[in-house]
Amino acid sequence: MLGERDAVVVEVKPWDVHGVGYVDVTVVYPDRMLETARLGPESVPEDLQAGERVMVTKAVNMIVGIRRA
Repeated sequence: MLGERDAVVVEVKPWDVHGVGYVDVTVVYPDRMLETARLGPESVPEDLQAGERVMVTKAVNMIVGIRRA
């Protein structure tokens, strides 16, 4: 089950594990539901900031990618 939803970025927290970078991204959907995902850098636009409008790609009810709207 794949799908996309509009959202706004609430928080972006980059971090790394043993030199491998990840990003924790929290988004809010139009229905005010918050969701957080831990994604690799290939799944998140560079320099993503809080307040940006994005399209969230989900697979089996999990965020698998984020792109700018």
